[in-house]
Amino acid sequence: MSGPQHAAGASRIGVAFDKARADGRAVLVGCMPAGFPTVEGSIAAMKTMVDAGVDVIEVEIPYSDPVMDGPVIQRASDMALAGGVRTRDTLRIIEAVAATGAQVVTMTYWNPIERYGVDAFARDLAAAGGTGLITPDLIPEEAEEWLAASDAYGLDRTFLVAPSSTDERLAMTVGHCRGFVYATALMGVTGARAEVSQAAPVLVSRLRQVTDLPVGVGLGVGTGAQAAAVAGYADAVIVGSALIRCLLDEPDFPTALAA
Repeated sequence: MSGPQHAAGASRIGVAFDKARADGRAVLVGCMPAGFPTVEGSIAAMKTMVDAGVDVIEVEIPYSDPVMDGPVIQRASDMALAGGVRTRDTLRIIEAVAATGAQVVTMTYWNPIERYGVDAFARDLAAAGGTGLITPDLIPEEAEEWLAASDAYGLDRTFLVAPSSTDERLAMTVGHCRGFVYATALMGVTGARAEVSQAAPVLVSRLRQVTDLPVGVGLGVGTGAQAAAVAGYADAVIVGSALIRCLLDEPDFPTALAA
């Protein structure tokens, strides 16, 4: 197998990894659906996360059939959709959070992007200050239009790899990534677990053999101890459900933010 590889071009999100590396720590990625509990409420929540030290905000475009999302994120996304949030609202949220100086990446299922128009979305995402996309249901073999658009507008692209991925599949996938690689800690959906899968460090080790891109680990990271463990072998710790649950469990939104 050839040496480490990844898509050519400068990474927008790379500044967050460079800073964390200089500090001797992993990047903390905090995830939140756009429009949860409202558009303005999600902007406030994300800005609070930035103030609390989150390095990268992952803004998820709510979708009616989120195959990778567990019950917590699904509930939050359903609330956002019920409130009428649209993809244009997501772009406004990204712009507001990026204006703080934070790195903002977008997680989205592919259908909303196809409806918006791939090139148009890439253009508007770049204009809003977004760094790129995490695409859980898009594989590189079917991503020709996105690969071209992300190159045209200088956006990062993060595809997912799983513990079940073959070495050949890992190499092919990371070869199309720019920014970082998303390693799923387990087979399944998002949501905090009692412990992080032991497959995660093995997968990260395998990725190190085929890419020099930073590796982020998500799915199942719910406690400080789990995050610290993942930070010991990954370049980024991705946390979503645990943060969202804080807002779902606290009926008074300002109180939840203060916590």
